[in-house]
Amino acid sequence: MNKKEYVRSWAESYKNDLTNNIMPFWLEHGWDKENGGIYTCLNRDGSLMDTTKSVWFQGRWAFICAFAYNNVEKNQEWLEASKSAIDFIEKYCFDQDGHMYFEVSATGQPIRKRRYVFSETFAAIAFAEYSKATGDRHYAERALQVFHDAQRFLATPGFLPAKYEKGVEAQSHSIIMILINVGSRLREVIDDPTLTEQIDKSIALLRQYFMHPEFKALLETVGMNGEFIDTNAGRIINPGHCIETAWFIMEEAKLRKWDKSLLDTALTIFDWSWDWGWDKLYGGIINFRDCRNLPAQDYSQDMKFWWPQCETIIASLYAYLGTDDEEYLYRHQRISEWTYAHFPDKDYPEWYGYLHRDGTVAQPAKGNIFKGPFHIPRMMIKGYMLCQEILQKMEE
Repeated sequence: MNKKEYVRSWAESYKNDLTNNIMPFWLEHGWDKENGGIYTCLNRDGSLMDTTKSVWFQGRWAFICAFAYNNVEKNQEWLEASKSAIDFIEKYCFDQDGHMYFEVSATGQPIRKRRYVFSETFAAIAFAEYSKATGDRHYAERALQVFHDAQRFLATPGFLPAKYEKGVEAQSHSIIMILINVGSRLREVIDDPTLTEQIDKSIALLRQYFMHPEFKALLETVGMNGEFIDTNAGRIINPGHCIETAWFIMEEAKLRKWDKSLLDTALTIFDWSWDWGWDKLYGGIINFRDCRNLPAQDYSQDMKFWWPQCETIIASLYAYLGTDDEEYLYRHQRISEWTYAHFPDKDYPEWYGYLHRDGTVAQPAKGNIFKGPFHIPRMMIKGYMLCQEILQKMEE
């Protein structure tokens, strides 16, 4: 492998695919120019199947548009689309108690709230990235306010409905890991000590409670003191989720001049999760595993979703940048070849989201409440950026 040419070709591919395929698809078919914000329930050809709006994706789309503007090219349409979603969020997506909705109608009428604060986390990174793009500090301050609100909701007993009945206590990997990324994104535009404090706290919790060396796995659910819960739910490994966590920590290690302790933690999680997730029979990252190798019980346990592949592509590039270990470049090649052979739609723009284990298409729609313009364009933006950094390092 000519490493330099390999990395350069992927940098060009990411930028081309982002600017000529993914972003135009969502701008044409998803952007609601009448009401603001974005639709995500799109069929294979981009036709609208449902006007219900995911509040997660109002923030995710606003973030992606500004993130692409900041790091790929100064496309004014992207910035306008980001502002459209941000305005829709502010006007319609917050309840009176400050907790955000999960779904709203096309015109912003509330449909559903959930016990999560992920709507808040994605709104916060959207405000922050838009602030970076425009220099408008109001949005940086708004991002910090929403972040602090999310922290308060999580810390206030009874504010968010409990997942389990009284007496059953457990904690989840998902919110802990996402706050690493939120803190990192906000810290680029506003100086507040609570951001790094949250990042440090989240990493400490992952190390102490969720990383279980006896299984060589980062678990999704553990007891309040990290206890292993020997149930179907407690044994779940979500390899894609863990790999996403790994690159969040790699990003923080890089910002701290490749802090060895953080990098070692991230690489350990990545290596464990690759071993659990990579399907040696068919290729690709599988959805769920059981840490005792019992049958995983989730209905989609052996499927291949779009987003774990995207997170693995990013993590592989980060790991290579941080270590110069060619194993990670080889890992990038394997996941990229499988992903690009199966997920892009050869007849219409954008990617499929849901494949069977053997890589055949389970259903062809391009979006729904959970799939939209986030993991794929973020992978392409981060991939482009990381390839540029790797090339620069090769030149030094």
